[in-house]
Amino acid sequence: MSSTRRAFLQQSLIAPVATGGLALQPSPQGQSRGAGAPRKPRRLRPGDVVGIVDPASATWDPVDVDIVVESLAALGLKARLGAHLMDRHGYLAGRDEDRAADVMAMFTDPGVAAVHALRGGWGCARLLPHLDFEAIAKNPKILLGYSDITALLLPVYAKGRFVTFHGMNGDSEWNRFNVDWFRRVLMQGEAVTMTNPLSAGDQLVPVENRIRTITPGQARGHLVGGNLTVLTTIVGSGLLPDFTDAILFVEDVQEAPYRIDRMFMQLSLSGVLGKLKGVIFGRCTKCEPGDGGYGSLTISDILDDYLKPLKVPAWEGAQIGHIDRQFIMPLGVQAEIDADRGSIRLLEPAVT
Repeated sequence: MSSTRRAFLQQSLIAPVATGGLALQPSPQGQSRGAGAPRKPRRLRPGDVVGIVDPASATWDPVDVDIVVESLAALGLKARLGAHLMDRHGYLAGRDEDRAADVMAMFTDPGVAAVHALRGGWGCARLLPHLDFEAIAKNPKILLGYSDITALLLPVYAKGRFVTFHGMNGDSEWNRFNVDWFRRVLMQGEAVTMTNPLSAGDQLVPVENRIRTITPGQARGHLVGGNLTVLTTIVGSGLLPDFTDAILFVEDVQEAPYRIDRMFMQLSLSGVLGKLKGVIFGRCTKCEPGDGGYGSLTISDILDDYLKPLKVPAWEGAQIGHIDRQFIMPLGVQAEIDADRGSIRLLEPAVT
């Protein structure tokens, strides 16, 4: 199964690759919104074809591909593999142009109902200069993935003006929890309410999947977010959606607390935090202070520093992130959150 993004980045430092041809054309600063509410892609139905692409890091195990194909088949869906799915260019899943071509081929093929990323890692941002967002906008369909796939989810939502989905990658766990959200959100089109499952088991009180309320209260707004590192990387590119009146959700993995601090400062200085109606912090997996907490801020300390002054509902611990069981979060869909309960209620279906 997939390795974490931070572990990948550490390994990649010893294997640099050429980066010629990556310069983006100058774009206006600020975020793109467009007119009106985003469109919704069609729901998945039995017999539909799901395009599998690898826009980021290379996979080294063909069994990962077998598992996603078989899992989709078990749901009554068919898989179509990208032409360059098993390519490799250093740590990337092929050349930028080829990975982008796979993404474009799936969006423009009328026989493909959804585009599902095989895995994350790093590389999606390198595709952005090679994507035809006008063509993508003409072919709204489900785009699903998380981690580095955030660099596709946000620009496609912003420029394509249709809902995209932060959730399991193809090489994620196809367990009962993940499959249940896949069915309910993407196939049945339910306006679901998402709350962490709590069970005490043999403990006196529940221990796992607890939340911590940062600022109590309820709020409504459109969901926007993804991986915190990736999101902050493309701030100022002109490829992000408008955060005005949004409910921001973020997650990360293997980041030292000072890095999380730096990323929230970027969101603050760029004006993002001041526009929000609410904040959901998912999981920051393996983000503990390296010295046992002495001489370091904790993630909770940092969240309090940045989020409490906003005076909007906020909590941490939602089932979003580099974890085995995660929600599917539709970007652009209106939702109501309750920071006391840690609940996310979609006010509308995310698909038609």
